[in-house]
Amino acid sequence: MSTVEIAAEVNTKLAAVRETLEREVNGQGAPADSSSSAGRRGDVCLTCSFQAEDVLLAKLAIAIHPAIPILFLDTGYHFKETYEYRDRIAKEWELNLINLLPEKTVAEQEAEFGLLYQSAPDRCCGLRKVEPLFKAVAEYRVWLTGLRREQAKSRAALEERAMFTLPGGKQVLKLAPLAEWTTRDVWYACEELGIPLLPLYERGYSSIGCEPCTSLPTDPNDPRSGRWAGRKVECGIHIEAASGSGTGVSWRVDGAAETPAPPQVAARG
Repeated sequence: MSTVEIAAEVNTKLAAVRETLEREVNGQGAPADSSSSAGRRGDVCLTCSFQAEDVLLAKLAIAIHPAIPILFLDTGYHFKETYEYRDRIAKEWELNLINLLPEKTVAEQEAEFGLLYQSAPDRCCGLRKVEPLFKAVAEYRVWLTGLRREQAKSRAALEERAMFTLPGGKQVLKLAPLAEWTTRDVWYACEELGIPLLPLYERGYSSIGCEPCTSLPTDPNDPRSGRWAGRKVECGIHIEAASGSGTGVSWRVDGAAETPAPPQVAARG
């Protein structure tokens, strides 16, 4: 595929994403008994890990709603580069950034439980990611994510639009406008829109989360092979409580937003 053809394809996809954002952010998809458009805008949030597709989606969303809440899971374990990049983008783009914090600080959690990311990574993710995020998302009607089907086998059946049941039973409309996008699409769009990316990509990282649980990929065909030393594939924030489970013990995999490393320049045609 030539560069011209890639550009045309990505521009078509960008137009579709902008249309989705216009419709949902402005409340055209809200229930008939909803209040004003301005009020409905306050019912929409966007989760952002500050990986490539999340930053791309944030850039497109703030063009429509500059004050859209951008939710970031501040686990206390992120790379220094992630925090620096988050702060840079938040300042330059004037983001309405909301840092979601766990109930316990890193020091408090380690004093009580030790290094959970080593002994019980699922529990660590639950305390520092899943619980804070689900509590925050419950305040909104629509949850925008940068999920993509290409990212992992666990996301292959990802729907662009679906109701997501939180622990306790509340449902929110979860949108993945980039679901069908490829890695090439994301990187091409970011370059065309002048979006600077997290410097950790330049060091070879392909899926970036908390520093203790993120390493360089061991399998070039699996961007997530550097996560959790292969002990698991999802942190849990995109895993839905199964029907009848108010405790969150049973789950259905729905996917998570990570970005593979950029394709080689030759792949752009």
